[in-house]
Amino acid sequence: MAKKTINDFNQMVEAGEKITYLTAYDYLTAKMVEKAGIDMILVGDSLGMVTLGYDTTFPVTMDDMIRHSQAVRRGAPNTFIVGDMPYMSYQVSDKAAIANAGRFIKEAGVDCIKLEGGGEMICKRVKAIQEAGILVMGHIGLTPQFMGQIGGYKAQGRSAADAMKLVNQAKLIEEAGAFSILVEGVPTAVGKAITERAGIPILGIGAGSFTHGQLLIFADMVGLYDNFTPKFVKKYASVNEVITNAFKEYVKEVKENQFPIDGVHTYGQKEEDVKEFLALLDKPK
Repeated sequence: MAKKTINDFNQMVEAGEKITYLTAYDYLTAKMVEKAGIDMILVGDSLGMVTLGYDTTFPVTMDDMIRHSQAVRRGAPNTFIVGDMPYMSYQVSDKAAIANAGRFIKEAGVDCIKLEGGGEMICKRVKAIQEAGILVMGHIGLTPQFMGQIGGYKAQGRSAADAMKLVNQAKLIEEAGAFSILVEGVPTAVGKAITERAGIPILGIGAGSFTHGQLLIFADMVGLYDNFTPKFVKKYASVNEVITNAFKEYVKEVKENQFPIDGVHTYGQKEEDVKEFLALLDKPK
């Protein structure tokens, strides 16, 4: 299949075709995502929690993101890939933001970068990065890198004033040059209002059914990550249970000498080679 471009996504929006979007953090997962026909992959800084075992996304580094993005690109060479700018990779200055965004493009071969937030500083960074020739996706609403300011992992835009703030943020990010915006953890009415007023694709994760497309974290939707499950996640499988049970069965069979089975899981030799080998073992040194 041909890799989609910004033109394809705009055409999908015009035609009313929903955009499908999933995270991936490694080669094997990316292969499966591409095989399933997903339109877009996010190499999210959520890999800090899902893959690296951190409690938050804050410890994730640019080197972490580049290495995982490279693996995802190898697994999904024909899928549009978004690299997630980790904490403090873009906040310091336009110069640093452009340099780190450029690393994603040059070293990992992603098609776009994503950064969180909706304030004046974020709009400056979006403008600077896109003027450097790099596609930018915005991210507003529940933004984990700003969880200290928003009060933790909880829905945003529930009051009328907060909802209007998000609508205004989306418009400013679009005006700054973002080609798309991810809206996370907001009431359906807010996701709908942002989408209806946008001239660019609006993707949602926990933002209702009216956005132009949907994102989920793959480890949530297949039941692999079990530390907690956000309200907006639908579990399409229980992979954690399947894999854990497979590991338990393996332990049981090895302990009871039921695995490996000679002749099934082992390599054989010609009978004459076995005899010669045994003779060599018995030969005095």
